[in-house]
Amino acid sequence: MNILFTTRLPQEGFTSLDEIHYDLIMPSAPCFTEEELCRLLPDADILVATYDYPVKASMLQCAERLRLIANFGVGYNNIDVVWAASHHILVTNTPDPVIEPTAEHAFALMHTLAHRTAELDRKLRMHDSPVRFGVMNNLGVSLYGKQLGIIGMGRIGQALARRAVAAGMTIVYHNRHMLPETIEQRYNAKYADLTTLLRESDYVSLNLPYTSEVHHLINAQTLQLMKPTALLINTARGAHVDEKALIEALENKQIAGAALDVYEHEPRISEALKQLDNVVLSPHVGTGTWEGRLAMCRNVCDNILAFESRCIENMNIVS
Repeated sequence: MNILFTTRLPQEGFTSLDEIHYDLIMPSAPCFTEEELCRLLPDADILVATYDYPVKASMLQCAERLRLIANFGVGYNNIDVVWAASHHILVTNTPDPVIEPTAEHAFALMHTLAHRTAELDRKLRMHDSPVRFGVMNNLGVSLYGKQLGIIGMGRIGQALARRAVAAGMTIVYHNRHMLPETIEQRYNAKYADLTTLLRESDYVSLNLPYTSEVHHLINAQTLQLMKPTALLINTARGAHVDEKALIEALENKQIAGAALDVYEHEPRISEALKQLDNVVLSPHVGTGTWEGRLAMCRNVCDNILAFESRCIENMNIVS
């Protein structure tokens, strides 16, 4: 059995596959080019794709032996799942290992933005630093006592809520469906429609999966609803945000700041965003810890082993 990888991953994460006969085909470079991958796909039984590598129908048409696409990540909008399903190819993801690292990163971005940590660090390192020490200089804003609006109160959203509650924040959330009362009580969280959440929250965090229905959920109109002191955090998907509208809102002080781990035209980051002091940027590393990556590798292995043993109920199937 041939297991083809789009991207180089730590081989120590795949030792549990030793119990089945397989050949791992991994790139020596960080990832295969599309041309290289297309040459290898005809002999692949399983494709391990990373969330940042587009797997298009045009590439899959030559993959006659392919039975499973095991995605390395929770988001799978990189894969043409409609084409895969129509050709009886299962698609899985790795939802569990990403929960805590992503929530940690979202909270860290929120804290960094609020306390201006990255901005002040950057300015302190300048040869002729504009930073002046003083009791009323370099002030940020608190998390304690503030309202966090979470859009997408799934497991990542709830893990973020747990951290925010520990920091003394109050939680409102917007979801496709209201959570059971027992879960709401766990975080003392209240459901709100999107308009109310945006109008009343001091911090707004995007933690929802991407679908076409939520493309540009944050746009010129929804940004106008937010407080001028509000801070936006996005660790979900870049296409949730109309970046042009966000830049305009930030430049005009319509909102106070944004912390972004994902971008509309990723991996390209707008030069305008880079120039703004009220923006914190990170390179799509919400799940980026060694522990998280190895756990994602193990989850990929679990999906492959369950597939090979025909234990479909033990797989994280998305399509």
